Amino acid sequence: MADVVKAWLPWEDPGAFLGGVPEGYDVDFYSGGERPKSLDEVEFYVPSYMGGGDVFDVLRDMPALKVVQLQTAGFEHAQSRLADGVTLCNARGVHDASTAELAVGLILASFRNLPRAVRDQEQQAWPGSYDEVDDSLADRTVLILGYGAIGEALERRLTGFECDLIRVARRPRDGVHPISELPELLPRADVVVLLTPATPETKRMVDAKFLAGMKDGALLVNVARGVVVDTDALLTELGTRRIRAALDVTDPEPLPAGHPLWSAPNVLINPHRGGASTAFAPRVARLVRAQLERYASGEPLINVVAGPPR
Repeated sequence: MADVVKAWLPWEDPGAFLGGVPEGYDVDFYSGGERPKSLDEVEFYVPSYMGGGDVFDVLRDMPALKVVQLQTAGFEHAQSRLADGVTLCNARGVHDASTAELAVGLILASFRNLPRAVRDQEQQAWPGSYDEVDDSLADRTVLILGYGAIGEALERRLTGFECDLIRVARRPRDGVHPISELPELLPRADVVVLLTPATPETKRMVDAKFLAGMKDGALLVNVARGVVVDTDALLTELGTRRIRAALDVTDPEPLPAGHPLWSAPNVLINPHRGGASTAFAPRVARLVRAQLERYASGEPLINVVAGPPR
């Protein structure tokens, strides 16, 4: 490693954002668009959080690149562009609080029919009767599929709602069911929360058979990745009004105007804002600063998801 490491960071004032750039770095700002002249020197790169394809396409043109530190938990969008020998780190832990909060919010908004309240408020309409009873989260069973760090954060937030939990992950462990038991577990769940990563194994795993296994009136909450759900199968099931869905992510994404999912019954769509909360910035700042310090001092990086460990 050189005495001074060239880093590209996506904040115009990285010192203010990070609480100071660690010693040993020469930093250029890049968040897409015109590239700084130091392209051939970049060793440590943090792509912008919501940047376009150019912030990842640039990876192919960085001959000195050693580390890419993402601000997202998902990493498949960067891994395919990664050269051999480059270490890729994700932002595991950064989005736990925001995503878990949103999952709870989507459940409550769907169960208590808050979209209806918003429409009534816009029309200044007070319901004439209360014959329609909203669902309560109390006494319900929530199945968390892809139980990991975010699942643990979700469980902490569901504590106190008087609901039961079923934990499911790829591999079984104490208190966590293996994914092979899903066919027996799905009919028990009133809410199914998807927290799985996007992998070849999870792509469209929520298909017609999966959806048919959900109990009548159940709610599917997707705060994972859109491709985990077969959109056509979901549209068919929603059309029967047998189940409900609350989606932070969709396939395709962005969801184009006129797509039938927009007007499907029993669905609440939040345009991929799971990580967009005030909890994000301080957590990602702590992670990036810690990674810069680790790299400069030769310590092992954390959250390594691809490439050689460093």
